[in-house]
Amino acid sequence: MLSLLALLMAGQLSAASSGREKALVLLFVRSDCPISNRYAPELQRLYQEYSPRGVQLRLIYAEPGLTAAAMEKHRREYAYTIPGVLDADHQYGKRANVTITPEAAVFVGGALVYRGRIDDRYVSVGKERPRALHHDLQDVLDSILAGETMAFHETAAIGCAIENPE
Repeated sequence: MLSLLALLMAGQLSAASSGREKALVLLFVRSDCPISNRYAPELQRLYQEYSPRGVQLRLIYAEPGLTAAAMEKHRREYAYTIPGVLDADHQYGKRANVTITPEAAVFVGGALVYRGRIDDRYVSVGKERPRALHHDLQDVLDSILAGETMAFHETAAIGCAIENPE
C-alpha cells in the first residue's frame, strides 16, 4: 500500500481522504538551521499527538547534498521518531511551494490547505518569544480532525532559506 506521501507525489490523491489518514503534513527542515533544530521537540510532540489520530507527518530535509546517513544522524541527535525524507532535488518543496525551514505544508485529499509556520514563537530571525502565542499548525490539524472544511491559508514562516537546487 502506498503512503499518502507517495500518492501525493504521484498525483493520485483524490479530493477525499482514503482510509484512516485524514491529512498529510510535510515538515520542512534543515539539519544546519538553528531555528529548525529548536523546533525539534515541538515537531516531535505534534507527531506523537496527531499520528495516532490519522495525521501522517514526515520530516522533509530540504537540503541539497545531505546524505541519508547524515539525515539519520540528525534524526537521532534530535530524538526524532518522525520518518524523514531527503528532498535534495526539491520535489516536495516545489509541490508545497515552501521557501523556509521550518515550514509546514498540510494536504487533505491531495489539496494543499495550509502552508506556513509551526507557531509564532519566532517574531523574526534572532528574535524569539519565550513561548508561542498562536499554534498555527496545531490549530489547522484540530480543525481537520473536527471535520471542518479547510480553505487554503498561509502564514509567514521564520527561519532558514531553502536553497534552490537548480
